[in-house]
Amino acid sequence: MSLSANALLLGVAFVAGALNSIAGGGSFLSFPLLVFLGIPSVNANATNTVALWPGTIASTGAYRKALSADLLKRMLPMLIITLAGSLAGALLLLNTRQRTFDHLVPWLLLAGTLLFTFRTTITRRVARPHPSQGLSAGTIGWIVLAQAPLGIYIGYFGAGVGILMLPLLALMGVENIHAMSGLRTLLVTCGNAVAVTVFILAHAIYWPQALLMMVGAIAGGYLGAWLAQKMDPRTVGYVVIAIGYSMSAYFFWRMYLQR
Repeated sequence: MSLSANALLLGVAFVAGALNSIAGGGSFLSFPLLVFLGIPSVNANATNTVALWPGTIASTGAYRKALSADLLKRMLPMLIITLAGSLAGALLLLNTRQRTFDHLVPWLLLAGTLLFTFRTTITRRVARPHPSQGLSAGTIGWIVLAQAPLGIYIGYFGAGVGILMLPLLALMGVENIHAMSGLRTLLVTCGNAVAVTVFILAHAIYWPQALLMMVGAIAGGYLGAWLAQKMDPRTVGYVVIAIGYSMSAYFFWRMYLQR
């Protein structure tokens, strides 16, 4: 790539890392840029996952005080099904024809943006108290099974999936919103770890771009953690939503309307 393209990729990854630290949604910016730079969409998705994954590890560490050993033990079935689902999703992505995935991209971006748009409403609803005792084995079983398609989505695309996990965690008896956020982040991080491994073994990563993005995303993540204490996350959220809908509209135009 040219020097200007490298600079653009580094800058956008920096912004994406900062957005993820403050409000989430950085992929709405970084993934489309990889496509704009000529990387096939399947490889762009895999490269983006690898590049932004270190930032999610750091985010998980920030919630460690809210994740007790007993809570993690209770969530073990959710973790196992997430790992299995993410493996299936990553393999599904690698076996999706490029043309098919190109058609799916605008819909995936739109779905992720809609989830991000209504994240506050979802979080507020599931933050209400739920009974944490007396869950039957059958109830736990169907909740865990409901997590399976979310695990698949993590491996396949992943944008906005954490929001969908909140109702399931609430049904599992997790009442503390910080514990919910920590578990959601942990599950996404572990699921992405499986996807990252699959993408690396399949040689689906564009490493020069991925490594450059890692540097930018990590630096942006540090800045974002500092900015998160200085500014209103809602303002950043509006920016992310605008980016998400703009990118969705662009890819719809590019795939279905452009002649």
